[in-house]
Amino acid sequence: MTDSSHAAAPLVGLPEWLHPLAEMLDSVEAEHLAPRFPHPPAEARPAAVLMLFADGEQGRELLLTERAATLRSHARQISFPGGRQDATDRDPVHTALREAQEEVGLDPTEVIVFGSLPTLWLPPSNHAVTPVLGYWTDPRPLHAHSPDEVEKVLPTPLDLLLDPDRRFSVVHPSGWTGPAFDIGTDVPLWGFTAGIIARLFERLGWERPWDATRTRPIPE
Repeated sequence: MTDSSHAAAPLVGLPEWLHPLAEMLDSVEAEHLAPRFPHPPAEARPAAVLMLFADGEQGRELLLTERAATLRSHARQISFPGGRQDATDRDPVHTALREAQEEVGLDPTEVIVFGSLPTLWLPPSNHAVTPVLGYWTDPRPLHAHSPDEVEKVLPTPLDLLLDPDRRFSVVHPSGWTGPAFDIGTDVPLWGFTAGIIARLFERLGWERPWDATRTRPIPE
């Protein structure tokens, strides 16, 4: 089931724990999620990612992937499924679901799309990325269908993402700092994806107090 609208969709089919997220989407602005680079320039290439929630074997989950080490940009980083918009894609929802199907074998008919976040700029690759939010009605193990793009599929418990002991900031030699999470992978969750998760969960009231002085060098 899909919805091409960027506004919040009806709550039909969503678990109660996702209702607050669906209901607040209209109030989320780009500056809330990406304060440094909120708005893409006109020449940025359209793209979309799927922020897919589920009630899995470990409870509430968010689907993440580890990108392939051979990629030219964002290699080995933890990210949402997604990618660049094709000429045949109808809208960001179509892009996000198509990419998730190609990358990890997700069946689009099992996803309730309940809205999207503002389109954000990803400067390193100059993409204008629309995060699409969905709920997976029939979660089960997924595997990397496109090894050139995805190394691992990572269904990540929300309890892990909300664990204060797993939160820290990464620091660039220039002094830039950004949110990060230790999710048990060789490379932590940081960068664009971590920023969306951290700031959205904070705005939603899900964030638990953590030691904001805890830092690590930015991963190479």
